[in-house]
Amino acid sequence: MPDINHVILYVDNPPASADFYAGLLDRKPVESSPAFALFVMEGGLKLGLWSRHTVEPAATAGGGGGEVAFSVARTGTVDALHADWRERGLSILQPPTDMDFGRTFVALDPDGHRLRVYALAEAA
Repeated sequence: MPDINHVILYVDNPPASADFYAGLLDRKPVESSPAFALFVMEGGLKLGLWSRHTVEPAATAGGGGGEVAFSVARTGTVDALHADWRERGLSILQPPTDMDFGRTFVALDPDGHRLRVYALAEAA
C-alpha cells in the first residue's frame, strides 16, 4: 500500500514562499529553484512549494481548500506560536480556541493556504 509522505502547495512565487516557510519552520529548503522548493521535516514528511504557473497539468484550485496541520505537544505552545506568527504578520483566521479535540488556531500563508496549529486534549 502506498504511503503519504509528500504534500505539495501551489504558490505564486516559490522563492518568496520558501523564505516564508524557512522562517516559520526554522529550517532551510533542501531544494530550491525559481519554480519549486522542498522542505523535509524531522518526521520525514516533505513539503513542496510548486509554482502554480508552471505545474502540469495546470492547477485550478487556490489556497484555502485544505489545511496544513502542525501538531505540538502542549496547549501553551499553541498560544506561543500564535503570538509569534501574529508578530510575523500572518493573517489569523481563528485565534487560539479550545475545541473538542484540543487547543488550536488557524493562520494563512501568503498564498491563502490554511495553517492549523493544534495540541490534542489530554485523555481523561
